[in-house]
Amino acid sequence: MEGKKVALITGGSRGIGKAIAVEFAKSGYNVVFTYNSTLPDGVLNELKALGSDALAIKCDVSVEESVTALFKQLEEKYDRLDVLVNNAGITNDKLLLRMSFEDFTKVINTNLNSCFLTCKNAIKVMGRAGGAIINVSSVVGLMGNAGQANYCSSKAGLIGLTKSVAKEYGGRNIRVNAVAPGFIETDMTSGLTEEIKKEYQKQIPMKRFGKAEDVAHACVFLAGEKAAYITGQVLTIDGGMYM
Repeated sequence: MEGKKVALITGGSRGIGKAIAVEFAKSGYNVVFTYNSTLPDGVLNELKALGSDALAIKCDVSVEESVTALFKQLEEKYDRLDVLVNNAGITNDKLLLRMSFEDFTKVINTNLNSCFLTCKNAIKVMGRAGGAIINVSSVVGLMGNAGQANYCSSKAGLIGLTKSVAKEYGGRNIRVNAVAPGFIETDMTSGLTEEIKKEYQKQIPMKRFGKAEDVAHACVFLAGEKAAYITGQVLTIDGGMYM
């Protein structure tokens, strides 16, 4: 396993995060992923079956001490980091006048402040060897959405963070990009009624939701040599919903 590249995916135990972890494992990376509640059965074994020396670490990415411990454990095992994918995120949807300050700040802390913490730690580990950071934003960070002032603010802020860090560390061969998924087939969208799904799909030129693998493929591309001259960009993965 010595010499294999290492990818860290936050929130990598389920949904889009798991698809990203699997795709990096298929691409020959040793994968570290975080989870914040219970580790679903079989995730580690699935990654190891793909040849990855996978590691799962419980971490609350919104807490500085937890993130510091995460990177200490990562360095102790691998002593390198080639790719960071900031995927961990939550929603707490409410109309603005019904949204408490706690409702707002909890989402900001998990979705945006966490990325400040992980990016800062990742850059220290990457050092002069360089690497790639991919931040998972959202199409609503570009266009806004009623009832999601907290979530949209966090995802829009993530785009600003992406561009700023890309400018600061491009000279050290650290590339920083964002992906902005639209409607993706996940546990969240599976709970929608068929009628609501059809209404949302009317807004999408391709007339369907995307798959978690669509986001995963984009992340692996942005991390790889074929994207070696791409930094500070936002790649929308939304079937044309925002253009």
